[in-house]
Formats: sequence, C-alpha cells, structure tokens
Amino acid sequence: MIHDYMHASSGMSNQTRTMQDLMPRHLLFTLLFLFGIFSANHACNQTDRSSLLSLSFNTSSPPLNWSSIDCCRWEGISCDDKGQVTHIWLPYKGLKGSISPSLGNLSYLSHLNLSHNSLSDPLPMGLFSSLNQLKVLDLSYNRLFGDISGWPASTEIVDISSNHFNGTIQSSFIQRAWRLVELNVSNNSFAGPIPSYPCTDSSFVRLLDFSHNLHSGQVPSGLGSCSKLKVFRAGFNSLSGLLPRDIYNATGLEEISLPSNDLSGSINSDIVNLTKLTNLELYGNELSGKLPANIGKLSKLKYLLLHTNSLTGSLPPSLMNCTNLTDLILRHNFFEGDISTFNFSALRQLTTIDLGFNTFFGNFPISLYSCKSLRAVRLSYNRLEGQVLPEVAQLEFLSFLALSYNRLTNITGAIKILMHCKTLSVVLLGGNFLHEAIPTDDSIVGSYGFENIRVLGLGDCQLMGQFPIWLSKLKKLEVLNLISNRITGSIPSWLSTLPRLFALDLSNNLISGEFPKELCTLPALVLARTLVDNSYLNLPIFSARDGTLGQYNVLSNMRPTIKIANNSLCGNIPIEIGGLKLLRQLDLRHNNFSGNIPHQISELSNLEVLDLSTNRLSGEIPESLSRLHFLSRFSVANNNLRGPIPSSTQLQSFDASAYEGNLGLCGPPLPHECADIVSSNEDIKDEEDGPRIPWFPVSVVLGFIVGFWGVCGPLIYKLMSA
Repeated sequence: MIHDYMHASSGMSNQTRTMQDLMPRHLLFTLLFLFGIFSANHACNQTDRSSLLSLSFNTSSPPLNWSSIDCCRWEGISCDDKGQVTHIWLPYKGLKGSISPSLGNLSYLSHLNLSHNSLSDPLPMGLFSSLNQLKVLDLSYNRLFGDISGWPASTEIVDISSNHFNGTIQSSFIQRAWRLVELNVSNNSFAGPIPSYPCTDSSFVRLLDFSHNLHSGQVPSGLGSCSKLKVFRAGFNSLSGLLPRDIYNATGLEEISLPSNDLSGSINSDIVNLTKLTNLELYGNELSGKLPANIGKLSKLKYLLLHTNSLTGSLPPSLMNCTNLTDLILRHNFFEGDISTFNFSALRQLTTIDLGFNTFFGNFPISLYSCKSLRAVRLSYNRLEGQVLPEVAQLEFLSFLALSYNRLTNITGAIKILMHCKTLSVVLLGGNFLHEAIPTDDSIVGSYGFENIRVLGLGDCQLMGQFPIWLSKLKKLEVLNLISNRITGSIPSWLSTLPRLFALDLSNNLISGEFPKELCTLPALVLARTLVDNSYLNLPIFSARDGTLGQYNVLSNMRPTIKIANNSLCGNIPIEIGGLKLLRQLDLRHNNFSGNIPHQISELSNLEVLDLSTNRLSGEIPESLSRLHFLSRFSVANNNLRGPIPSSTQLQSFDASAYEGNLGLCGPPLPHECADIVSSNEDIKDEEDGPRIPWFPVSVVLGFIVGFWGVCGPLIYKLMSA
C-alpha cells in the first residue's frame, strides 16, 4: 500500500494538492487508505479472487505472477468493468495438478484456456453447469479425463483434444450448445458412434474434429444440414461403410479428412458439388472403383490424398483442371494407363506427386518437367521405361526422387544427369538398370554434384563392378543401400570417412576380403548424433523390416544398421566392432567368418538384431552377450560353436532354430543336455586325434626294456668288445 500511495501522490492534480494543504495530514492518510480499498474492491471481485487462489496450480519455473491484491492484474487474468473475472488465459505455462471445483464459482467467466500444460486427474462433476457465460473452452494438450457433459448453451468453441477422455459422446453433448461453432475432441479415447445430425440445434457449426479416437459405426448422417460446416475430420478411427450421400449437400465444406478407417465403396460423383473443397483426405481405407470423371470441377482442390486404397482405372483427364493442386498422393492403388500421355503442365502449383505402387506404364511424363515447384516425385513400382532425361535438372527445388522398380536403363547417364540437381536429398533408383555396369568414373560426381544427398538407394539392380570411389564424396550421405547387386572386391575403408552414414546395406553381393576395422569407426555409429534432424521427409521412405514393410516419415527413425549378409567375407569379426555404440542391427549371416564371437559385441547395448548364422565361427557363445537386453532377433545357427548356451538369460528365450546346426552347443532351448554333449565332444576329439594306445601295456613294456638294458646291457657290451 505504501508503494501505491506514493505512486498515487506523485500524480495528484493541483486540486488535490490544495485539499492536502487544507486537511490535517492524518485525515488525508485515512481518506487515501479508504480510497485504495475501494479501488481494489472495484478492480477485483474478492469472491473471484478467492476462487482463483483455490485453483492451486502448481507451475514450473517461473511461477505465475499472482501476488498483487488486484487479481485483474494477475498474469493470464482479465476482468470486466465490474471486476468480475471473465478470462483465464494460461496456455503453455507448465501448469500441473488438477482443476479445482472452485473454478465453477467464476460465474462471469467467458474464456477459459488452459491448453498445452500438464494438468491431470478427472474434471470435477458438474464443473461447467454454473458457467453460464462461457464461450470459449480450451483444455487441449493435457492429461485430463472424466465428465465433459453439461457445458452451457452459451459455448461457441470447445477444444478438449489430446487428453485422456473416454466413453461415448452423446448427442446431447453437442445439441445442448446451440451456439456451437467449433468442436474438437480429437486424440482421446472416445468410442462408439459419432453423434448424428450435429447441426440440428446449431446452424453455426464450422468445424467438427473427431479424429484419432476409437469411434466405430458409420460416418454420421445429417452433415448435409450443416450449411456453414467448413471442416469435418474423423480420421484414424474404425468407421466403416459408405460415405453418406448427404455429405455432398454440405456445400460449404472446404476439408473432408477421413483417413485410416475402414470405409468402402466408391467416391460418388456428387462430390463435385463441393466446389469449395480444398482438402480431400480419404487415404488408408478400402475405397474402390474409379475416380469421378468430372473431378476437375473441384478447381480449388489443393490436397488430394487417396493413397492406400483399392481405386482402379485411369486418371481422369479432368484432374488436370485442378490447377491449384499442391499435393497429389495416389500411391498403393490399382491405377493404370500410359502415364506419358497425361498432361501435368497445367499443375503449376504442384509440389508433391506420388503415383507409386500402381500399374502405370510408358515413359516418364515429360510434362512433369513443366511443374517448376516440384519438390518430391515418386513413380516407383510401376512399369515405366526409358531413361532419366536431362530436363529433370530444370526442377530446381527437387529434393525427393523415387523411381525404383521400373524398367529404366542407362544408370551412368542417370547419375551424370542427377548430379546437376543440387537440392536432391533422397534418390531411390533400385530395381532398374538390370545387369548394367556400376559407374566407377571418379569424375562422375563433380565438386557440387549430390552435395545434399542423404539417402541413396541402388539395390536390386544386379549391377556389376566394384565400389565406385565417387561415393566417398557424398559427405552428407546417411543411408546407403546397395543390396542385391553383383559388386565384387573388398569393402573400402573410405566408407569410414562419411561422417553421417548410419545405415549401410551391402547384402547379397559378391564382396570378399575381411571386415575392415575402419568400418568400426563410422562417426555416426560411434558418437551420439548431437544434430539429429527430425524434420519430415517430403514423402515417406518404405523399407523391409523384419518381414514387413516399414514406413519412415522422419529419417532419424530408421535403425542404425550394418548389413553385409550373403557375401564371401572371411577372417575374424574384428574386436573393434564394440566401438559402434549406436548400432541397432548387425547382420553378418551367410559369410565365411571364422574364429570366436568377440565378446566386445556385448558393448553394443542398443542392439536389437544380431545375426551371425551360417558362418564358420567356433568357440563358445560369450556369456556377456546376455547383456544385450533389447535383442528382438538373434541367430548363431549353422556354425561350429560349442559349450552351453548362457543360462538364465534372454538368449534362452529365442527359438531353438537360433542355435541349430552347432553340434557342440547344449542347454535350453536346445533339447539335449550339456552332459551328453561333453561326452560326445570327447569322442569327437578322440577321432580327431587318431586311435589311442592303451597307456598301461605300454608302460609295462617300456619298464621291461629299461630294466633289461640296465642289467644286461654292460654284459652284452663286454662280450661284443671281446
């Protein structure tokens, strides 16, 4: 109060100073004190102040600035002209704990935003029943659960996404709020059907988001009556059946997002009634049939994401009238036709096109070179023919290029052309150029060529030759796939000079020589990558993983790997391999490695896959391998190993097939006991050393001979000398 008094007195008018001259000093202090109390009461309702203090939020540093008497000046708090609290706006404040029932005492509260905190526990029962002025409720990105019913009819915006709410959403949940504009309940655990006729009692609804829950049943009916609905999302649930026909009556729709459900049937031609549509996401369903022939009427369409369905037929020519398209993703369908006849030149805004995993044929469409904004192109797993043309270098923003598993030719020409695409970071060309010679010209990559390449895939090409030295120039390379070629010679030591390389697959080649010790010093597998790039790729990368097709949207999610299976490597596995601390997959099966299994492998504490099968390894399985707690796949089958399998360890949890083909191994999970193996091993050793001469008869004979010559030898010598 002293501070407030000093502040007030410093700004007094001349009239006030005159009053000060006329009044006794103690009377002036009394009046000013009473005026301060009156002002404080007017600025902040004391009941509301007490309710706020009862919220008892725990916060991370720094704490909330709620120390002054006037709660209307507190951080995140606003009041009306009567001192009643109307706004609590505290997102991203590190709030912890639960929401107190005292919040319901703030009867004038109109805006409540506690999003992006760490609030937990159930909501108090009937919390919102007395908040008759509440318009905006945002509790998103917390860990709340419990009762969400009973909010007032005044509510316009409700966002409780990314919490732990569950149960079934009743129709009354929506119908009570007749002024509802936006409802977001995504990323919770709500189950059951989505309420039908969401716009029956409110004609203001613009956004409905039910995505990432456990909803089942069909897409709700009644959406056609939502005259102002712009966004409808219900992806990543278990919705089934056909799209309701009345959805095409909601002509104000700008976004329909229903990915990763079980929707079936075809896309109705009435969809062209939604002329304001900019985003159509129906991927990851069971849709079939052809695309509507007049889909080009959706001229405002920017995102057409229909991948991973069972759609058929050719692309309708009218699709090229969707000149605002930026993302055209149709992979993993059954589309067909001569792709070289499509005229993509009108799609000047196109940045991403993915037509992979279909049955298109023909040459690479020249018209795509007119789409100067292209950043990502995937035409993999089709039946394209021809060569990579120089015009691809005109795409100055091209970062992702996947043409794998087609019928392309001339790999040398392709590499020479693509080296001029300075922005390329992902190049996937596997399954082409069959039986061609791998380009080895050191000058094929200039000083600037491939300078941003992070992923290079040239697997399944049956390329012939040795490791090209130009690979050593790709200093940003992180993933190199040369699987299933006919590469000869030894593994070059210069691979260790690639500072970012963390995934290397050289399996199924004709590589010989030893495992180079230099490979055990790959920087990205030895030291923690302090600058891990978690940015999303332009398109996902697909890779076989444990028998399934893995999808990687972020490159750093790929497993650090060294795979050199099915080659002719020999010698010992170097003990230096223990330095690859970040390695998660080591596959050396089907080679000619000999010697013992180095116990240093146990230092690879992140290892998930270890396959040393079908080699010539000997000795025992190191007990220290039991420290590899993350192993999900393990095999040392078909070697010359002996001794007991380390007992009471994770190694015994694997199937017996992981150890078969080693006659000297014993103990669980193998069926034979170690005692039997020891006896058998002794017999085997006897056979290896040849027939043994019984020791007792030999000793008797030797003793007789020594004694005979000791006694009779001198006599015989004298007789012979005589």
